[in-house]
Amino acid sequence: MNKVFSSAQAALADIAQDGQVLAVGGFGLCGIPEALIAALRDSGKKNLTVISNNAGVDGFGLGQLLTTRQIKKMISSYVGENKEFERQYLAGELELEFTPQGTLAEKLRAGGAGIPAFFTKTGYGTIVADGKEIREFNGEMYVMERSLTADIALVKAWKADKAGNLVYRKTARNFNPVCAMAGRITIAEVEEIVEVGELDPDQIHTPSIFVQRVVLNATPEKRIEQRTLSAA
Repeated sequence: MNKVFSSAQAALADIAQDGQVLAVGGFGLCGIPEALIAALRDSGKKNLTVISNNAGVDGFGLGQLLTTRQIKKMISSYVGENKEFERQYLAGELELEFTPQGTLAEKLRAGGAGIPAFFTKTGYGTIVADGKEIREFNGEMYVMERSLTADIALVKAWKADKAGNLVYRKTARNFNPVCAMAGRITIAEVEEIVEVGELDPDQIHTPSIFVQRVVLNATPEKRIEQRTLSAA
């Protein structure tokens, strides 16, 4: 099956709706599906709940959707690099569900695996555990966390075949595999598309069963979040 769409806009056109839950891969600006995010911005869909480690920076990546007020709620673990994110949250304009980073990854993985909830020691005794079930196992206290799924997942990979098998490159893998698992419809933005059979099966990170649509973006911007140069 050829899952390749002609553009990010075409891949989103018949499925993006107001009020949806989206899982978006990336860590800061590393491994973000920038063309898909821009297409979602241009779609004008609003009241979105976005599950993502953070929201990048002001004016780029998910920061664009904050600028246009298309995001109603973020489920994230870090907000420190985005001033508009911080401003909207402190002003009460943006809902925020803070989740420890490892817990967020496991919530997405569990959702994709069909596991409704799990127990973790992370967050016990803190506000993270407020209102959640606490249970003791082998003398240790654990917090029950519910898994996460999304109407649409937007992920970034390095390479795909036309069936939707994905290969990520180095640290750009980050949250992308678990987001791909958690999406009811997953769209992958990739830098190269090859024929089925050209990818080494042992090198595939996300199998095609988790991917419904593929979009080529051969020349992504790949911004650097913070660049540090030596004085010499």
